[in-house]
Amino acid sequence: MGMKKLLTACFVLVCTPLFAQNLTGYWYGVANVANGGSTSNYLMELILRQNGANVQGVVNYYFKNTYRSFKVNGAYNASSRKFLLQNIPITYFGSAYNMEVDCPMDLVAQHRVARAGSNLDGRLVSKGQYRNTCPEIIFDFRLNTDAGNQDSVLTALRLFKETKQVWTPSPTDTLVAATIIQRPVVNYAVSNEFTQRQKNVVEEIEVESDSLKVDFYDNGEVDGDSISIFFNDQLLASSQKLSARAIHTDIVLPSNKEVNELSMFANNLGSIPPNTALMTVWDGKKRYELRMSSNLQQNAVVRIRRKKR
Repeated sequence: MGMKKLLTACFVLVCTPLFAQNLTGYWYGVANVANGGSTSNYLMELILRQNGANVQGVVNYYFKNTYRSFKVNGAYNASSRKFLLQNIPITYFGSAYNMEVDCPMDLVAQHRVARAGSNLDGRLVSKGQYRNTCPEIIFDFRLNTDAGNQDSVLTALRLFKETKQVWTPSPTDTLVAATIIQRPVVNYAVSNEFTQRQKNVVEEIEVESDSLKVDFYDNGEVDGDSISIFFNDQLLASSQKLSARAIHTDIVLPSNKEVNELSMFANNLGSIPPNTALMTVWDGKKRYELRMSSNLQQNAVVRIRRKKR
């Protein structure tokens, strides 16, 4: 079975036609790196649900030996038929076998409707400092009128696996939105509310060093989540907005404590509750990736134990 047929078959649920003027449905095609050669192709599919100017969906793609899937939100301008999806992690076409490098990209498309069918043609454009290293990716996606109706699209969005949504930054990622110094911060309102919420211990890790590099990222879909960070119940940072760029801090573990706690307090729930984050911890030898989830009743806590020599 060809790659295109394989990808399409994975998402076929019901076979009924869709309204051509609407983006709702299954779109697929090949995306090509500009000047990247014939081996730099991404087999992609979009599962979209349009509601006025708002679009919800899932982006799926195969590239070389990897399959990736991300939940996204976008915007559609009906008058100009312009379509935008932001902050999609696309595997860098020049990555080695383990695909360790991502390019944060925006999908910019023009919706075209004709008797022969509907198309989305446009390009994936790199963001920020990645513009100089990640070339544009050009695509022309076609609406698959044989692959599902609105009910099947809703089912696909509802059954989406949270674990596939996550963008995992590389250990050498240098995009930092904020650097937090390890020192007490005074905010009586946040500190008081922190003590009133329950502790939800996400995981306990054992580290080699007493000096750690810690980064917080939004858990895949940037939706306005804002957090405060506590170390051993002491406020280090207040009301930091999560994004694809790191909230970074260097933590020194006190020598007189066997177990330390790093806590995430939700200042809000963003547009998609609960407040979720990816926290990475680097102890100089090993990198830990921890999925954090907090709400207005619970703080997410990671316990850190210093490995005995």
